[in-house]
Amino acid sequence: MERSVLKKWVRPGLDALPSPKASWIGFLFLLWMLWIMVTPWLDRLIYPLKYEHLILNSAEATGADPFLVMAIIRAESQFQPEEESAVGAQGLMQLMPETLDWMIQRGGFSPALREYIRDPAINIHMGSWYISYLTKRYNGNKVAVMAAYNCGHNRVTRWLNQGVWDGTRQGAARIPIKETREYVYRVSFYYQKYKECYQHLLRDDQHFLEDQQL
Repeated sequence: MERSVLKKWVRPGLDALPSPKASWIGFLFLLWMLWIMVTPWLDRLIYPLKYEHLILNSAEATGADPFLVMAIIRAESQFQPEEESAVGAQGLMQLMPETLDWMIQRGGFSPALREYIRDPAINIHMGSWYISYLTKRYNGNKVAVMAAYNCGHNRVTRWLNQGVWDGTRQGAARIPIKETREYVYRVSFYYQKYKECYQHLLRDDQHFLEDQQL
């Protein structure tokens, strides 16, 4: 009697359960949805951003790509404003004294900026101006900009003119200087990551040069 009652009430419930195949599909779907929700948070944790208001303001003022500014800061200083290299590069964007002197002369900036180059606002603005200059010089080729930021625009221009390097990331193995090759790979990777993570920071009316294939 008890077994008959148990069968009467329990069996329909068991029959109503989804098949093992359907259960697996549902479980995998839930995992996929969870991954979609969690991935942006994890990416922003791995690729943090500081001084975003300074970066966006300077990018808008100079015409530089803000994501390239972010990527270069990440590669150069890890967003540490007091960083100084063994050769004297200073601040968030690791500006060399001779590069700063050239920018002051070329852009008509006040020489007093030399005294404040560690200040994040000044450092980011000058670095953004230089990135904008390089972007125009290389007709929007951001890969060439990355290389020039690392080893100097005269050297990169010579490589391009002499056919030593074609200016692409795919051809970066032909860059003669190992440090610059690795820098191009690193910054182009950061560029994609920061663009994926922080595209939402841009206003709808902000437009920058179309990306060259990285």
